[in-house]
Amino acid sequence: MIMTYRNSLEVAGLGLLLTVLYLFIAVPTSLGSPAVAATANVERATSPRNILVLGDSISAAYGMSLEQGWVALLAGRIAQEHAQYQVVNASISGETSAGAAARLPRLLEFHQPAVVIVELGGNDGLRGYPVKRLRDNLRSIVDQASASGAGVLMLAMEIPPNYGARYSQAFRASFVKIASETGVAMSPFMLDGVATDASLMQADGIHPTAAAQPLLLSNVWPHLEPLLTQQGSIELDLSAQESQAITAQQDPLAE
Repeated sequence: MIMTYRNSLEVAGLGLLLTVLYLFIAVPTSLGSPAVAATANVERATSPRNILVLGDSISAAYGMSLEQGWVALLAGRIAQEHAQYQVVNASISGETSAGAAARLPRLLEFHQPAVVIVELGGNDGLRGYPVKRLRDNLRSIVDQASASGAGVLMLAMEIPPNYGARYSQAFRASFVKIASETGVAMSPFMLDGVATDASLMQADGIHPTAAAQPLLLSNVWPHLEPLLTQQGSIELDLSAQESQAITAQQDPLAE
C-alpha cells in the first residue's frame, strides 16, 4: 500500500511538472499570437469609449443634484443615440483652467477618452486672471488631449460686462483664438439664451437653474455629435488596419 501510494505521488508529481512546463512554454506564445491579438482588438473596439467632461461648476451641476445637470442629460442622450460611448464627468466647482490643466494628465491616463469636452474659463474671468494665462492653460489642455488621440470640443464662455469692455472682449476672443490655432471644434457660448433670462438663472446670477439644463445640452449637442461620428470613424479605420496587419501575420506569404 505504501509503494502504491508512493508511485501515485510520483506519477502525480510528474504530471504536475509536465503541466507547469506546458503552461510556461505555451501560454506566452498564445498571448502573443495573432488570434489573441485579434480578440483583444475586437474587445477594445466594442467596449464603450469615454467622453471626458473637464469643467467647473456649470458642468458639476452646482445648486442641484448631479442627475439634473446637463452632463447627466448628455449621458442619457449618448446612451440612446451613441451607445458606443459613455460619459465621465471630471468637473469640479470652482475649477480654473490652471487646475484643470494640472489634473488632466492623470485623467487622460486613467480614462483614455475618445473625446474631451472643455468647459472652463468662467472662474478665471470672475477672478480677473490675466487673459494670457487663460489662453496658455487652454492651449495646454487642448494640446494634451489632442496628443492622447482624443477629439476635443471647447465650450466658449463669457463673463458679465461689468468687468470692463476691454477685458470682456479679450476673454471672449480667447476661445476663438485657441480653437482656431489648434484646429479643435468649438461650441459658442453654452449659456446663450439662458444667461440673459433671469428665470433660468439661480439667485447668484451666475449659475443656471435645473430648468435651464436641457437648453445647455441643446446648445452643445450640434457641435458635439459630429465629433462623435468623426472619432468613431477613426476608430473603425484603426481597427481595420490592425485587422489587416494581424491577417498578414497569420499568412506570411500574403502580398
